[in-house]
Amino acid sequence: MAKGKQTVFFCNSCGYESTKWMGQCPGCKEWNTFVEEKVISTSQGKKSSASKDTVAPTPINEVSFEEEDRITTNINELDRVLGGGLVAGSLTLVGGDPGIGKSTLLLQVCKNLSFQGRKVLYISGEESLKQIKLRALRIGDFNENMLLLCETLLSNVEENIRKNNPEVVVIDSIQTMYEESISSAPGSVSQVREATALFLRLAKDMNISIFIVGHVTKEGTVAGPRVLEHMVDTVLYFEGDRHLSYRVLRGVKNRFGSTNEIGVFRMEEAGLTEVLNPSEYMLSGRVQDAAGSVVVCSIEGTRPMLLEIQALVCQSNFGIPRRQTIGTDFNRVNLLMAVLEKRLGLSMGNFDAYVNVAGGIKVNEPALDLGICLAIISSFKNRQINPKAVAIGEVGLSGEVRAVSMIETRVIEAKKLGFDICIVPKVCFNELKNIKDIKILYVNNVQEISSLDI
Repeated sequence: MAKGKQTVFFCNSCGYESTKWMGQCPGCKEWNTFVEEKVISTSQGKKSSASKDTVAPTPINEVSFEEEDRITTNINELDRVLGGGLVAGSLTLVGGDPGIGKSTLLLQVCKNLSFQGRKVLYISGEESLKQIKLRALRIGDFNENMLLLCETLLSNVEENIRKNNPEVVVIDSIQTMYEESISSAPGSVSQVREATALFLRLAKDMNISIFIVGHVTKEGTVAGPRVLEHMVDTVLYFEGDRHLSYRVLRGVKNRFGSTNEIGVFRMEEAGLTEVLNPSEYMLSGRVQDAAGSVVVCSIEGTRPMLLEIQALVCQSNFGIPRRQTIGTDFNRVNLLMAVLEKRLGLSMGNFDAYVNVAGGIKVNEPALDLGICLAIISSFKNRQINPKAVAIGEVGLSGEVRAVSMIETRVIEAKKLGFDICIVPKVCFNELKNIKDIKILYVNNVQEISSLDI
């Protein structure tokens, strides 16, 4: 092996580094995740630009702090997920399936910021200048504050960022960037780690906001080591089927705000547009007289959202009944079906069961339990539920219906959208006794569900 080079092994899942290959990672306990990389020692490779001066620690009481104004992107759904806007000096990772709309959203952000008089640098390693311009024409007009650069060499990227001194930088994508001193290919563990470390250093040193786009694996996580997510300040995921019109932007990590907020967008010819009322949009086209359909209310951050739960229970043609879920947890649905069999005496051992959250959105909140149970019972008995009814509550293994958070907000949202009945846990009576103009039915357990007049 050449002098100055050595072989190390990295875990693709968590970034654990080892001098030898191992079947199981000691860090994250995952199997067969180690990959071999050739790296160059610091003495032979690129010299570190870090200062050698020793910095003395500062007592926390002497640290001055002022609340900094956030940079608003004029896209309310994105600002909500970010916690109120961009923070200067932050590094944000945007992940999602190919064609989901990552580049389109960031190009719209660049457009809005450039019209605010802020200098924006868009660096692409995947598209040419003409390709970016062609996509930009579909979104609208841009001004001279929007700068484009097609480059993949990290040293050239760093030089251009320091030379132009922009306020916001977009890197599309992190897997295309490479460092000459590292012999491995672009997108490898070593290259991604080095590129992310460089952009993190630039964001903090120059006090600029940097977006980096990351490709995702078939499991839905950002490709490369998991340490990539640990290094950045904010991680945003684009969800949804690329063949459907709507997209959901979800924050899974945010050092400057909540990770519970989501943003809902609709893909149109001119780009992504905000969905101001997701509940109304998710319920559009709902069939009113079908068995197995129930409306539930989920909370995403501070926003209540009404969704339709669909269930189909039919006679199985095989020895083992088939169970399938879309948009919710498979094991949770199996658990609820077991509760219904035990507590209500429903014999579903010879029936296939399919549960779907209409619209393709993914929700795992326990508040959907009561709605899932109602939908399964409705389909099993072929008895439709009142289309103006909303079910809210968590179901335990004993069949009890338990309280959920922000119950008053959920009921008010249902009332606002014209629903007449709310089925809620009885323990929430004191929180809802002052709400008028909507009928509230209280239940203690799943045994009381079948006797409800709905």
